[in-house]
Amino acid sequence: MIQIMQDDIQEDQELFTRYLGSWRDKDGEAKGESFYTFGYIDQEVLDRCGVSEPHWVGIDTTRGFWQFASPFASINGKIIERGPNTAIADTGTTLALGWVFSIGTPVDKLRKVTLALGDKQFEVQKEDLGFAKVGKGMQYGGIQSRGDSKFDILGDTSLKAVYANFDQGQKRFSCVQRTEENQNTVAAPTGKKK
Repeated sequence: MIQIMQDDIQEDQELFTRYLGSWRDKDGEAKGESFYTFGYIDQEVLDRCGVSEPHWVGIDTTRGFWQFASPFASINGKIIERGPNTAIADTGTTLALGWVFSIGTPVDKLRKVTLALGDKQFEVQKEDLGFAKVGKGMQYGGIQSRGDSKFDILGDTSLKAVYANFDQGQKRFSCVQRTEENQNTVAAPTGKKK
């Protein structure tokens, strides 16, 4: 068995990336598949997204999380200033349930939501605004209040819209905006059998 220690990894390779697919995108170019890379950023994804470099921001780890500046958001183009707000990208968070809306809401009636990574906005795909059926023609929303938390948690609803890069060596985080050609807003199955 070969053991690789953190000190053995070159600083420019101390990173991992996350591309989170969705069952909704099984007919798309990436076939809805998820993947991670370790030690490099997938150039094919950057090319497909039309960028040469991800948008990087520094991180603050003093509170035990990889926090980054997220000073504003927008809904349908209306900027919401959030001052010195910070956020974390959490690959293990789906959401906390609460907000509901009608299943079958047309795409053009769903709001355009963007969240900031540093000074750049990234759009949450409309197909990910709905999370799961709740019954009586309604579904849980994928964006929830942070409650009393001192920072935002950007989980799967946000991360499905970007190619996320976690650079441990240089203490920074980045995203690349992904856009699905078609938005599949079918409500997610509940897992219950009829």
